[in-house]
Amino acid sequence: MNKITIQHVPFHPNLRPAPPTPRTEKQSFLEHLQQAHQELKISKHASERMQERNIEISDEQWREVTEKVNEAREKGVKQPLVIMDQAALIVSAKNATVITAMDRLESKSQLFTNIDGTIVL
Repeated sequence: MNKITIQHVPFHPNLRPAPPTPRTEKQSFLEHLQQAHQELKISKHASERMQERNIEISDEQWREVTEKVNEAREKGVKQPLVIMDQAALIVSAKNATVITAMDRLESKSQLFTNIDGTIVL
């Protein structure tokens, strides 16, 4: 049997309880936490480019890229360029999605626009 304790709090006209926190704020915080630890997805375009260019990235490398993109997102980076030994990736940090990929040789002759951060691995 559970024991219920009731505590009497005297009323004071100048003290008002804090308004309850809206549920949407809690949900958005939870969503933010979940997004912060999302694994990277690969867009159809990036997947096609990786296949065309024979770019293979190990699970360990994906974990490292994901970790660094999450870290960049926390610092306000929205679209980083990720430079790896074998590839260069453009990532939407907000959506946790690789937008495009190219091999490193191809990336040397490219001009990258619409990025706001660079991650070198």
